Formats: sequence, C-alpha cells, structure tokens
Amino acid sequence: MERYLCSGPSKVSLDGAHRSARPVVPCVQVISGQPDFALGSVHAVTRDGVLVIASASGSQFASYAWGAANVIYVVGAQKLVPTLEAARERIYQHTLKLEDARAQAAYGQHSYVGKVLEVHGDLPGRVHIVLIRQVVGF
Repeated sequence: MERYLCSGPSKVSLDGAHRSARPVVPCVQVISGQPDFALGSVHAVTRDGVLVIASASGSQFASYAWGAANVIYVVGAQKLVPTLEAARERIYQHTLKLEDARAQAAYGQHSYVGKVLEVHGDLPGRVHIVLIRQVVGF
C-alpha cells in the first residue's frame, strides 16, 4: 500500500470521465485543496516574515492558505525583500515579466497577476521554508 498519493491523477480521471458533469467539481476541489503536504514557492518574503505569492488563477492558494496539513516552500535568497511594498513591486516589475515570457514560449499566451496571497502568520509547525542561497525561480 502506498503511503502518499498524488492528487494529480485523481483530478484528471475525475475531470476526464465527467467533463460535462458539474457535480464532480466539488470532488476535484476537495482532492486538490486538502492534501497532507503542499510543496511550492513564494514570490517574496519580507523582512518581518510575510510570504507573498502571486498567481493568475489562484488554484494553489487553497492548499497554501488552509487545506494542506503541511506546507513546504522552497525559496531562493533573491526573493528576500525589506517590505510588503517591495514584495508587490518585485511581483509586478520582476516576476511577472519573467513568467509572461515563459508562458508565451510554453503556451503562446500572456500571463497576468489575477490574485495575490499574503501569509502574515499560520499555525505553529505547519509552514516550513527551505531557503536556498542561490537564485531559484522567479
């Protein structure tokens, strides 16, 4: 028996089998939003520890903000900024430009910032940050 299961295949099989069946959407949301672990990154970390994440759709936010029992962020040191204002500036002046170029090359369409999540605090022991001293991500 597997100890950990990836939610991706479950979401695809539910979605693929019931593309027009609206009732399956809550099932996909539950599978996506309540994993044991969420692994991702942030776009900025302020001096006082606020994590700032931008997204076009916000699909990962449910797990990051509440659903996952444990959240692990891998963060490049270049994402450390002094203030929340600097974090927002970094998203629009740096990250979005790089992500837009990547999206155009990969999908032939532009990217955009549709939603921004700011994490000012969480339950003790739930969020873990792995800080890398090299440039990692945008």
